[in-house]
Amino acid sequence: MASSDLTPVEEAIDHLVARARPITRSQTVALTNSLDRVLARDYTVPADVPPADNSAVDGYAVRAGDLAGGEPLPVSGRTAAGEERLTLKPGTAVRLFTGSEIPSGADAVIMQERVSVCGDGITVNGPVSEGQNIRRRGQDLAQGELALAAGTRIRPQEMGLLGSIGTADVAVYAKLKVAVLTTGDELVDPGQPLGPGQIYNSNRYTLLGLLAKAGCEVVLCEALKDARDATRKTLERAAAEADLIITSGGVSVGEEDHVRAVLEESGNLSLWRLASKPGKPMAFGTIGDTPVLGLPGNPVAVLVSFMVMGMPFIRACQSRTGVTGGGEQIPAGFSTEKPSIRRQYVRARKSIGDDGLMITAYPNQSSGVLSSACWAEGLAVVPENTTINLGDPVTYYSFAELLE
Repeated sequence: MASSDLTPVEEAIDHLVARARPITRSQTVALTNSLDRVLARDYTVPADVPPADNSAVDGYAVRAGDLAGGEPLPVSGRTAAGEERLTLKPGTAVRLFTGSEIPSGADAVIMQERVSVCGDGITVNGPVSEGQNIRRRGQDLAQGELALAAGTRIRPQEMGLLGSIGTADVAVYAKLKVAVLTTGDELVDPGQPLGPGQIYNSNRYTLLGLLAKAGCEVVLCEALKDARDATRKTLERAAAEADLIITSGGVSVGEEDHVRAVLEESGNLSLWRLASKPGKPMAFGTIGDTPVLGLPGNPVAVLVSFMVMGMPFIRACQSRTGVTGGGEQIPAGFSTEKPSIRRQYVRARKSIGDDGLMITAYPNQSSGVLSSACWAEGLAVVPENTTINLGDPVTYYSFAELLE
């Protein structure tokens, strides 16, 4: 097959993203339930964070100028975080703790490890400068500035930031509704005995896990029989329920590959056959107004195609912003024998060799060996028409980055 018959990976991703229809439905959820959701509006800062100057350490608040003579300072007060702000008496120190509000009149905090306690006073060991160990009002967030923008996926740190500005309920986009359809008369659900020629339906569970990681809601999950009319009816039913249909199998050139044929006959097929290994027979089109992402049938091809091509499309549908992962350049601990007209995604992981960090490839790269993806921690990219020699730099994407 000539390379001109295959769509390059970047072109395919651009094609998918350009046809994504961002979710506009939104809902309000409790902050405690907001993890991995996508903000539906901007959040600005209602008040400075922190709201007042406070101590970064346990220690003593002083006026730096009072220490010029080197004389001990009496301790005139004590305050803890959450207590009322004190006023520092000239020539004295105030005992305070991390988070305590800085007393009026104080301009420095001395860490307790640099102080010697002498009766009711302290002697300072070392120089003191104005502003040391003081966290200034608004140093994290200033009133009126943007804290988080719409389209931000909420991680634990974003949950904490929203909490720091007093947000109890969060406006988020509704989850993308996805129908998962796996094809093949040979597929059997786990827990059932296998008959002649049958295999367990692993792709269903790979896709369910991937979609959960991607923050989607699965509204339909069924197996498709290898029959044209049944495939058409199920796709049309799924289109009425879902924002996106994802299929596995049925998009190649065989007589029993009905998904691609139904898209051509009853919908629209706008993308088919990619310059990707694995993942060549991936298809994309629509049934009615609902997009259909037709993944290959081999287990590893499902995983790789979803991560490389499916995730950019899903992120665009979720109105997500700020995802710029570009992988890492790391020396290859493997080599390839001959170039391919397709871009190869090699199941791999980082390891330490004699010369330091390198990328090690799983020895069997067959698209049917799903155990290789459990061994691997990411994908190494071998560009089209390229061979890799030991030590050559390769681009490596961790699975975590691909699913971000």
